[in-house]
Amino acid sequence: MVGEGYSCYVIAEIGSNFDGSFMKAKKLIKLAKKCGADAAKFQSFKTEELLSRNGFERKSAFQSRWKKSVWQVYKDAELPRKWHKELNNYAKKIGIHFFTSPWDFDAVDLLKKLNVPAIKVGSGDITYLEILKKIGSLKKPIFLATGASTIKEVSDAVKAIKSTGNHKIILMHSVTQYPSPIEQANLNVLQTLMKNFKLNVGYSDHSPGSLVPLASVALGASVIEKHLSLNPKSKGPDHLHSMSPKSFAKMVQDIRTLEKALGDGQKRIEKSEKETRIVQRRGIWTIKKIKKGEKFNNNNIKPLRPVKGMSASNYKEILGRKATRDFRPYESL
Repeated sequence: MVGEGYSCYVIAEIGSNFDGSFMKAKKLIKLAKKCGADAAKFQSFKTEELLSRNGFERKSAFQSRWKKSVWQVYKDAELPRKWHKELNNYAKKIGIHFFTSPWDFDAVDLLKKLNVPAIKVGSGDITYLEILKKIGSLKKPIFLATGASTIKEVSDAVKAIKSTGNHKIILMHSVTQYPSPIEQANLNVLQTLMKNFKLNVGYSDHSPGSLVPLASVALGASVIEKHLSLNPKSKGPDHLHSMSPKSFAKMVQDIRTLEKALGDGQKRIEKSEKETRIVQRRGIWTIKKIKKGEKFNNNNIKPLRPVKGMSASNYKEILGRKATRDFRPYESL
């Protein structure tokens, strides 16, 4: 279950960080589980189904630092279709979810056949309404990334999915840059998405560290997605904006601690405050000898810590009343 009242669902995005190795892919799934993630996610694409061969003759944005051609980088990052079944079975065996972002119709059919628990739609396909409807028709929960999009584009995508009768949508706020600047995280968009669409929201983060994910959880994010790498210093398109296993595990641990800190919103006296409540609050104390029949006044009583009898809130109504017995100095009323 994902949403209010449930633990934040944490996705370890493996992306291309398996570096073309099946064994490394399995190792990353195992590490994701060990780090406390709920899911290990990959990308399902075939380069020729995703790119125009002549479309990236000039590199731009994050691609400009790639030494290989865009086409070759994508070819090297492909997750072979024949690996999907075994990786899915391995994930089930060790108790972690496996699913992917499918970028073509055949990939969607494959995920349906494997009966994965959910599907992620990358930000790049938010305007590809045909594939959104195809994915929606599976009736599985959909993590819909909304990076580099307008509210109108998000609305159109949500409508396309809902037109299939599927309303199990989690909107993933994201900044589609790798890595993305923390100052452009625009975390308050989470509140905007919740208000406008009445759906669960999450953050798919590409910024350094865990500040943005933790702040997202505090603002109501039900899902956090973050790249995981065996070694973020490795060569490859996704390693640079990934977390090491140690930092990823620390992030998950901090999320769980933060969830406890957020509490249930009910204002109460907490167990740890029972004694502090007494020692820090003021009660009404005598500061002089007071004889029976003498009136209490500002010169013989005073609100002081701790509160042992009457609360300081009763001070005004006590003034002017007569003592019913003798009192010693510094005796609580």
